[in-house]
Amino acid sequence: MRRTTCARLGLSALLVTGSLALGVTPAGAQSEPAPSATRLNALNAQVERQLGDDSAGTYLDRRTGNLVVTVTSEAAAERVRATGATPKRVERSAAQLDAAMDTLESRAKITGTSWGIDPRTNQIAVEADRSVSAREMARLHRVADSLDGAVRVSRVPGTFHREVAGGDAIYGGGSRCSAAFNVSKGTTKYFVTAGHCTNLSANWSATSGGAAVGVREGTSFPTNDYGIVRYTNGSSPAGNVNLYNGSYQEISSAADAVVGQAIKKSGSTTKVTSGSVTAVNVTVNYGDGPVYGMVRTTACSAGGDSGGAHFAGTVALGIHSGSSGCSGTNGSAIHQPVREALSAYGVSVY
Repeated sequence: MRRTTCARLGLSALLVTGSLALGVTPAGAQSEPAPSATRLNALNAQVERQLGDDSAGTYLDRRTGNLVVTVTSEAAAERVRATGATPKRVERSAAQLDAAMDTLESRAKITGTSWGIDPRTNQIAVEADRSVSAREMARLHRVADSLDGAVRVSRVPGTFHREVAGGDAIYGGGSRCSAAFNVSKGTTKYFVTAGHCTNLSANWSATSGGAAVGVREGTSFPTNDYGIVRYTNGSSPAGNVNLYNGSYQEISSAADAVVGQAIKKSGSTTKVTSGSVTAVNVTVNYGDGPVYGMVRTTACSAGGDSGGAHFAGTVALGIHSGSSGCSGTNGSAIHQPVREALSAYGVSVY
């Protein structure tokens, strides 16, 4: 079930306080330009296509602004240089990191843990929340110690949880979530959100108990965490994200996040928060089932942010899933890569 490292309403009036800016952008609203994010994600996709298993992961060097590609051979390093990225020789290959994750999956699948690839250290970064007992921590460390330095373990505050909130606000099943991105297939309009949200209800509203604006057409949780809702109220919402300051961020493309990349998260509880990507291909062992192939970031989030948007400039990156909480300005927000959801449903951002 685990993915390998290389697998890789007129709601405009109703959701003015939601995570998705739906409708016409108000006069004077400014989009956030980020051509560097577009170039970074495009180069990362190019490198992944060309190298495949010959790379153990990529990351952004925040000091130089270069995309760094980890490799285990000089031949692969030469191919990286030809793309314009920077190669870095590392000890462990993609296959070795995959094998370490397989070992964690089979020997240390403990509720309250997550693990993913940190290419900056060429390791699997494991986090254990406060619900993990001393006995379980000892087991986790024994497994990590058996993997010859390929795994590092750390504690995080709080507990890993999906971030649905009860009560009023959006959306369905007596719970509140956030929408991520407006998407389309032909002339039909939808929005994508978290699968653990769309599991809760078939009909979705912009206010608690309000008229339905959309109906669920797909949901996937656990294993994945994405769902899709088709607009049924005749609206044609704009393809932008609410920045909660009177302006909106236009979204024009979708990509997979890169470790080290700066991101923003927009959700209906904590509004817009910022952070950076710290791990990819992350497994999160929630209490009601695991999710695979996720992305870990340092953005802050809270209950009700589930399903919200993770993005970099005009690039859609992910659908908010959950976190272990936030300490000051440092969070642990987890997102479902949005490209996987778009592919599953045959839709596109616009």
